Amino acid sequence: MTGIILLDKPKDITSFGAVARVRRICGEKKCGHTGTLDPMATGVLTIMLGGATRFCELLPSHDKAYIASFRLGTVTDTLDITGKVLETREVNVTAEQVKEKIKGFIGEISQLPPMYSAVSVDGQRLYDLARQGIEVERKARNVTVFSIEVLYENEQAGEYQISVECSSGTYIRTLISDLGEALGCGAVMTELRRTRANGFDIENAVTLEQLAEAAENGMLGEIVMPVDKALEEYPIIMVTAAQAKRFRNGGELDLQRLKYPRMIGFFRIYDPDGNFIGLGEIGCGDSLAVKRVFVG
Repeated sequence: MTGIILLDKPKDITSFGAVARVRRICGEKKCGHTGTLDPMATGVLTIMLGGATRFCELLPSHDKAYIASFRLGTVTDTLDITGKVLETREVNVTAEQVKEKIKGFIGEISQLPPMYSAVSVDGQRLYDLARQGIEVERKARNVTVFSIEVLYENEQAGEYQISVECSSGTYIRTLISDLGEALGCGAVMTELRRTRANGFDIENAVTLEQLAEAAENGMLGEIVMPVDKALEEYPIIMVTAAQAKRFRNGGELDLQRLKYPRMIGFFRIYDPDGNFIGLGEIGCGDSLAVKRVFVG
């Protein structure tokens, strides 16, 4: 089985665990996801099956969208509610002050990856070190927050819910923790739901239960999306049967023979019957190079 499953990951399961469940349900050994979600988080997890796994790192859209809840006045070691409470602080912050301070986190910002994260330092995952009580120096990195909107506010309880649109690599719990520090009272993330990833919205995702039911009824084909659905941002080049054969064998194609305007970048390649055969790349030369051949 080859294609994409857009999973609505449940709470209290790792992304790896979710992929393992999908692997068993679909009976497909080759299976991987395109972006980790913490166990406490729910929402969009793009899972690639079979030959689609070859395209994981080539997906054009990596921006994300989330809905997150947080509470002021609490600081934990994981920056979310699942961690050990390090501090409880007094909160003298109004909802208007929260909204005003949030505006400063829109745009390009610098974030320090949390210790409880999947980032690797010298070949070791940070969360493995954190569980041993080891904290190491991390490099801050720039991410972009496109928008933040306050969806819910309870000033008396110090509880809020926000929607965030951001670039790949943005840690929402770090964003919330940094907001809490900027407000002077600390903050901890209490819930997280990813609503968009890789250009796919949560409305199109299925639960593990729905996936299992579809498998039992022989209807997985209605859920598994073709891999080129995730590559639609790339322009299309149609090739002849002879060119398709050469491309599938790893051969470059002459741009003049393709009669295609010179445009640098990745392209979806289709044979005369409209079958997706892979991704090509045009650089500064006179040919279309093979980036990935699709094997269904």
